[in-house]
Amino acid sequence: MNETIKSKLAILPAQPGCYLMKDRHGVIIYVGKSKMLKNRVRSYFRGANDRKTQRLVQDIVDFEYFVTSSEIEALILEMNLIKKYDPKYNVMLKDDKSYPYLKITSERHPRLLITRKVNKDKGKYFGPYPNVLAARETKKLLDRLYPLRKCNNPAGRPCLYYHMHQCKACSENPPSKEEYQSIVQEITSFLQGGFKDIKSRITTKMYDASEQLQFERAKELRDQIQHIEIVMEQQKMTMNDRVDRDIFGYSYDKGWMCIQVFFVRQGKLIERDVTVFPFFDDHEEAFISFIGRFYLHENHLKPKEILVPIGTQDELLRKLLEIDVHTPLRGRKKELVELATKNAEIALEEKFLLIERDEERTIQAVEKLGERLHIETPRRIEAFDNSNIQGTDPVSAMIVFEDGKPNKKAYRKYKIKDVEGPDDYETMREVIRRRYTRVLKENLPLPDLVIVDGGKGQMSAALDVLENELGLDIPLAGLAKDDKHKTSELLYGLPPIVVPLERQSQEFYLVQRIQDEVHRFAITFHRQLRGKNLFQSELDKIPGVGEKRRKLLLTHFKTVNEIRNAEITDITKLGIPSNIAEIVISHLNKED
Repeated sequence: MNETIKSKLAILPAQPGCYLMKDRHGVIIYVGKSKMLKNRVRSYFRGANDRKTQRLVQDIVDFEYFVTSSEIEALILEMNLIKKYDPKYNVMLKDDKSYPYLKITSERHPRLLITRKVNKDKGKYFGPYPNVLAARETKKLLDRLYPLRKCNNPAGRPCLYYHMHQCKACSENPPSKEEYQSIVQEITSFLQGGFKDIKSRITTKMYDASEQLQFERAKELRDQIQHIEIVMEQQKMTMNDRVDRDIFGYSYDKGWMCIQVFFVRQGKLIERDVTVFPFFDDHEEAFISFIGRFYLHENHLKPKEILVPIGTQDELLRKLLEIDVHTPLRGRKKELVELATKNAEIALEEKFLLIERDEERTIQAVEKLGERLHIETPRRIEAFDNSNIQGTDPVSAMIVFEDGKPNKKAYRKYKIKDVEGPDDYETMREVIRRRYTRVLKENLPLPDLVIVDGGKGQMSAALDVLENELGLDIPLAGLAKDDKHKTSELLYGLPPIVVPLERQSQEFYLVQRIQDEVHRFAITFHRQLRGKNLFQSELDKIPGVGEKRRKLLLTHFKTVNEIRNAEITDITKLGIPSNIAEIVISHLNKED
């Protein structure tokens, strides 16, 4: 613990608020909230933490905090700060997808759409539907049954759907508002449970088609029935009050939490959501923060009611979400909360093996690599590789691994500008110089370790630029390959020596993945560039002839030779100015 942290810990207030943890680059790596800042922030530095929290504390070199007037203000501020800074240690949902909804728009000519965003636009939303295919098929069925607008054509201009009797909006006499309201009411009734009559009608049609030996039609109708059942009836647990509600249960162990959400729509359990994540705060506060982000930042539609386990601050959630939040103490609702909690316990046990295996391959491998190199844990690793064929189309590529995983958004490609011929050392100098000159200029985060794909020569070139030209002190390693082009040795130090890594160790597999990935990225970029240059036309060299005119000329004349032998008037007929036509003819005959 440094002196800055010690002095700040001594004066922390005993009030609610948010705290922001920073690493040595000043980057915010964790945001938390507490009803008493003094106790919560000090708890991180008392030493009695699990391995996961120890990692967080090792990265902290400074922190700041905001005092709020209440716990709910702290909760709202925490969510906003997480959304703004996206700290790497904060809770992240398991993926970036959201479940689709069926939506009836509030336009003059309403439409039935599938959307993943819920907006305050007076539209009617139904869902969510975790089974995306079933939701789409249900929409197709409703499109056939109810002729809402399917196009953007003005009235009187028929579209394809109009001729299929599925869109009346573009007819000469579109439906009135009352007719539209009737159609919307029928679709609403269908999606709210009044689908049994339609299902019965489709079942009758299926049997009729089968008796008439129209088996393809019967199969199509059977599939429609199955999709309706998946979306509207696929569960056994029902509640008679037909209220839309979400039921939460959670379990936690070893610094990890699993949360299960049961989606109950029209009194029927339609699907569940499972999320597993690490947490660093009190488990009850982590659970509340998750629910707040689940609705306010992850675009989940709020139901009429939320049920949570005993011990949850339901009043705090009620104020935050502005909907009914209850902790059931008896009856069917309590059983469903207990069922969600039991499912969370089972899912957490199942996930632990996968989580530990992933940690061993990534974070623990990074820590062990730092130990082998005798440097601080290299959370961010940037690796470089060059690619060319006898000096033609030389390129370089940089990839980034953060906590042992590739961050593809940070990958970069470089066309080599100043090096002539196959000079791998000068190529490495140029790309290192360009990369870290920009890093310094734009105040971007520096890596904890730089790896170059190559031996002592490439390392020497990169180190000379980093230290002597740019004045940077960044650990640098090299990766050498064997005769089969496989990762053979990790080089480090000055002069470079071989770092002993066991070939079956996770840290060796990590550097192997890094080398394979940077080589793949570089060679793919080189192939793309070389392929583009191979297919470059002679027309690309002519001033005033861009892609559009080149395509126009080649479409009409088929070959460059035909263009060369054409008259100027033949070219101007295509809409190309006469002065450009003269330049084209002159250039091609000159080249000939």
